[in-house]
Amino acid sequence: MEQSQTSTGPALGVFCGAKSGNDPRWVVAAFEFGVAMARRGWRLVYGGGRIGLMGAVADGVLSAGGEAVGVIPAKLMERELAHRGLARLEVVNDMATRKQRMIELSDAFVALPGGLGTLDELFEVLTLRQIGEHSRPAALFDQNGYWQPLVDACRAMVEAGFVNTDDLTELIVEPTADALLDALERRLGEGLARRDAAA
Repeated sequence: MEQSQTSTGPALGVFCGAKSGNDPRWVVAAFEFGVAMARRGWRLVYGGGRIGLMGAVADGVLSAGGEAVGVIPAKLMERELAHRGLARLEVVNDMATRKQRMIELSDAFVALPGGLGTLDELFEVLTLRQIGEHSRPAALFDQNGYWQPLVDACRAMVEAGFVNTDDLTELIVEPTADALLDALERRLGEGLARRDAAA
């Protein structure tokens, strides 16, 4: 699986909830995350929705003058759930194709708070990395400790011998947007340096 090539900065695949959750801080933080990534020149690749945390992160990116690309299944497009202010909106056949296309378009990945769909997307990325299909970094935006139960579950998998320690330590976990984006930028820089050294 080839890494995407971008001309306007790296593309960040963002997985997050199509719902807003029961605490308004989730939406505020998603919007602010979008602003932070746009100010650093990151492009947003996401699920194309206008509602929930998905809509908030896209609105944040757009409010800061950034570029947002959405990938949405036709069924959700028909229900008028698509964001209309994006630089590009790709309509695909189904959820599996959406996930594959988002992975193809992204240089790195982050999961904001979300539910089962967010977990599905995150673990697809982690599994593909584990088997060597790509080497792009992935991260959890651990706002208010949201992802700590998942991190604890993954550590239990390591302790039980079902996951290699390296596969878990490669996952970036940070509680703020700036710390997370700093870590992703370092990881991307290390990857470029390794490729240059191997050339």
